[in-house]
Amino acid sequence: MATDNSGRFSSHMRGVVVTSFACSMGLVAAVASSVVTAGLDAPATSSQALYVLVGAVLVQFPVLSVIGIDMDEFSAKDYLYVAFMTFALWFISWGILLTTGSTF
Repeated sequence: MATDNSGRFSSHMRGVVVTSFACSMGLVAAVASSVVTAGLDAPATSSQALYVLVGAVLVQFPVLSVIGIDMDEFSAKDYLYVAFMTFALWFISWGILLTTGSTF
């Protein structure tokens, strides 16, 4: 994350917003994956859930720009960080939903 304070957010608040949004999108992607794969014989091996995850990662960058995060300051590390945090929350949350048998 850049340490420049020229944007709408301080560097600390920028990090908090990006991290919170990535984690929230991971949770949303887990619920969406559960909905998309409901009723399948092997939902854990469905590629549809992976498409939901990729969509959740890709939709974040335009939304962050609209929120006021300066995307010009993003480096490759920042993009990888957002993707990893989204993946981690999706993986854990969807794993819990799969093992408990929860359906929406």
